[in-house]
Amino acid sequence: MIRVWDPLVRALHWTLVVSFIVCWLSAQVWEDLHAWAGYVAGALTLARVVWGFGGGGYARFAQFVRAPRVVLAYLGAIVRGSEARFVGHNPAGGAMIVALLIVVAATVASGYALTTDALWGSSGAQHLHSWIAHGLALLVLVHLAGVALASLRHRENLVRAMIVGDKRAPTPDDVA
Repeated sequence: MIRVWDPLVRALHWTLVVSFIVCWLSAQVWEDLHAWAGYVAGALTLARVVWGFGGGGYARFAQFVRAPRVVLAYLGAIVRGSEARFVGHNPAGGAMIVALLIVVAATVASGYALTTDALWGSSGAQHLHSWIAHGLALLVLVHLAGVALASLRHRENLVRAMIVGDKRAPTPDDVA
């Protein structure tokens, strides 16, 4: 086993999961809790972006953000059942992280905008926030499906890896 996910990456990930769930469950039920959970999500997203540039190893964006053609080639390999195992994030996972960070930021920004004088009570702005949040939920479901698929295909519990930080050491066929 090797250490892949550092404590900060894991803490940010799981705290963001909790924040997302609280936001989703408190929407239109408990407005103050919903807003504070959203602010927490925004702070976590900002911290993850900073850590993506300043962290080490597998936490760095430079380690897992790939060109679109590489992501598309990897998705094609998944369809063919021939995708390589990556010790860190695979190209599809890297693209998903970027997408999730962007959409979480957009959800937080649109939610915050609803508290301003300019957009207070605006049904259009509320609908936009709702659409972005539903898009985020869809991305979360796709992310979970990708984690499940990669876990099955590579016989590796990725949820456990994100809890403890360790993954199976690479073999010669893996991408380190």
